[in-house]
Amino acid sequence: MNSAFIQARDFLQEHREDYATAYRDYRAPVLERFNWALDYFDVHARDNAVPALWVVDEDGTEQKISYAELSARSNRMANHLRALGVARGDHLLLMLPNRVELWDVMLACIKLGAVMVPTTTLVTPEDLRDRIARGSARHVIAQASEAAKFASVAGDYRRIAVGGRVDGWLCLEDGADAASQFTPDGVTLATDPLLIYFTSGTTSTPKLVLHSHQSYPVGHLSTMYWIGLKPADVHWNISSPGWAKHAWSCFFAPFNAGATVFVYNYARVSARSALEVICRCGVTSLCAPPTVWRMMIQEDLAAFKVPLRELVGAGEPLNPEVIEQVERAWGIRIRDGFGQSETTAQIGNTPGQLLKPGSMGRPLPGYRISLLDGDDAVVDGAGGEGEIAIGLEQRPLGLMLAYEGDAEKTADVMRAGHYHTGDTATRDADGYYFYVGRNDDVFKSSDYRISPFELESVLIEHEAVLEAAIVPSPDALRLYVPKAYVTLRAGYTAGPEVAAAIFRYAREHLAPYKRIRCIEFTELPKTISGKIRRVELRRQEAANHASGRVVVEYREEAGA
Repeated sequence: MNSAFIQARDFLQEHREDYATAYRDYRAPVLERFNWALDYFDVHARDNAVPALWVVDEDGTEQKISYAELSARSNRMANHLRALGVARGDHLLLMLPNRVELWDVMLACIKLGAVMVPTTTLVTPEDLRDRIARGSARHVIAQASEAAKFASVAGDYRRIAVGGRVDGWLCLEDGADAASQFTPDGVTLATDPLLIYFTSGTTSTPKLVLHSHQSYPVGHLSTMYWIGLKPADVHWNISSPGWAKHAWSCFFAPFNAGATVFVYNYARVSARSALEVICRCGVTSLCAPPTVWRMMIQEDLAAFKVPLRELVGAGEPLNPEVIEQVERAWGIRIRDGFGQSETTAQIGNTPGQLLKPGSMGRPLPGYRISLLDGDDAVVDGAGGEGEIAIGLEQRPLGLMLAYEGDAEKTADVMRAGHYHTGDTATRDADGYYFYVGRNDDVFKSSDYRISPFELESVLIEHEAVLEAAIVPSPDALRLYVPKAYVTLRAGYTAGPEVAAAIFRYAREHLAPYKRIRCIEFTELPKTISGKIRRVELRRQEAANHASGRVVVEYREEAGA
């Protein structure tokens, strides 16, 4: 087992609730040759009967796979894939739901040195054409039920189906009798490429984020620390495969801690079912995106005697009202955090520390965070606002290698000695960061800077509002005014009465210059990963004004 990696892991677990020591004294392991699956996972898994993976389906069936079993399964998978022609450096598009074979294949690819291109099953054939072409995929492993999506996707790539036989496709299950001992065909360098993630594309065409054999496997020690995982934990991260957050908390972070990865498969998200499963299966640690947390608080949370110890939220900033409702019911505070597909967890509220309302926490071990102004100069002192940036003088292990195939974009985000996240925040005197918004989302109204996230957090406190998105609406006097696109909770009907109530609430809880001037009721557009596409709403709003298109909206000036 790699001693440098283990020492770094053990140090963070030893100082799990001692942030000051962990942040000050953590030293990232210096690695030259490193294959996480071979040098860490397999060694940790030897004779280890602790469940590594626990998959529960909606119909009640379940599979529990120990660390030792998963190690042997992934060895067989690696031998089978190598026999099918998967070689070191090959790009392999992986499109599977949460089934055990997903973990088998991921571990096998790491052992082989193949470069994975994880992909959600929600993609369209057009998305697949882009991913196979720009991702240079030589192999595809996909759920058999999704094979039809590839019928119109041309290319010289090997097709391997899982969960059924498909004409013209190889069958992954045919490798069940492969040898359970695996011998690698070469040395893996820590800087060798391992993963390519397509970003969610909230503001532009998805970028290809290239990670190495150390940036995610080792870099996610920061994520393990943020979540607060212990070896005996049963950790459920509500996330779909194909997105970086799935690798964060359904793979690397819990396996780094020696915990159990828990998965509950469902046809449709049901907050009540999720709560019942948490209680029945003894889930101790839960990570969920804001959309799921907003669904959770519509249930009587206090009626569920949950075994949970740690709660975290990620994907987008979590609104304070949601955090407060959960804490009132369970006495546990959801700890927010911040990171990107390009990195591991950068900033977070860690276990045992003071939690400040609205803050996403402090920099995590291994990350040196700065705020930069519009000229890329560091914003000093407390109270300043700027772009969240990572210093490159001590480059963190968790930072991507590059944007694959885009040297210009890579150079742009790595300029001036920092990696630029594209997100804006403020920082207080104690070093806590407070999220403002994506640089592209923040706008000016009457020369005041408006943070959509701040206004949205107020709106969803209203009993009628399920979700909200704030965008700039063109205005002759103020340049722009804040407009709210609102999705209502069940039981409320869009109309002037509800709009008037929301306007009143906003007036009572927002400074005059931040007041919401327009409301339109609608379903919010989202990426296939569930993030709100404010960029689409901004374009729609600008186009409506340019064309004079009439929409059903309610304006404060009209007495709503």
